[in-house]
Amino acid sequence: MRTHALYAVAAFALAACGQQAPADASGETAPAQTAAESVDLAAAPAGTYVTDPKHRYITFTYWHQGYSRPYLRWRDWEGVLEWNPENPEQSSISVTIDAASIDSGVDEFDDHLRSADFFDVANHPEIAFESTSVERVGPNKGKVTGELTIKGVTKPVALDVTFNKADALQDGGHKLGFSAKTTVKRSDFGVDRYVPFVGDEVEVLIEAELASR
Repeated sequence: MRTHALYAVAAFALAACGQQAPADASGETAPAQTAAESVDLAAAPAGTYVTDPKHRYITFTYWHQGYSRPYLRWRDWEGVLEWNPENPEQSSISVTIDAASIDSGVDEFDDHLRSADFFDVANHPEIAFESTSVERVGPNKGKVTGELTIKGVTKPVALDVTFNKADALQDGGHKLGFSAKTTVKRSDFGVDRYVPFVGDEVEVLIEAELASR
C-alpha cells in the first residue's frame, strides 16, 4: 500500500498520546478501565441485539514495508446478534460492512483502496461475516467461528471474543459489550496488491456495544 498510509498511523499515534488517564482528587492517575473477568451473562435477556452506531468500531492494521503499522477503519457497518445467555453456544452473529466506508484519514489513499487494486467496491460493495459456531472458553471469553466474505471470496475465520458487560438501560432495554480480534491474510481474499512488500497478515480489532431491538 502507498506510503501516504503513514499519515493515518501518525494521526492515530497523536490521538493516542493526547488521551491521558484522568487524575483523581489526590492527583494520582486513575487506573484504566478493563473488562471484568466474570460477567453476568443473564443481565441481558435472550433476544436480538443490534450494534449501537455511536459505539461500534472495526479497525485493522498491517506492516507497511516494515516501517510502521498503519491503523485504518470501516465507518459504516452493522452487527446483529441473536443472544442466548443460558446457552451462549447457541448464539449467532452476522455483520455487514459497507466496503466503501473504508477510512485511512487520507482521501487519495481511500480512493485507491476502493479501486480494483484492493477492495473493488464498485463490484463488491459489501463485506460480510456469518457465524457458524460459538465456543465458550472462559468466564467471559469465547471463540466465534464463521464465514468471512470479501470480494466474493468466502473463507473461515475465528475470532477471539471478550464479553465485557451486560446491563439494563433506563429506557427498559438492555445492552451488551464485546471486544474481538482476529488475523487474516488479505491475499486469501484476492486483496494481494503489493504483497509481500506490504504485509499480507492483517490484524482486525473490533469493539462493539449492542442494544436490544
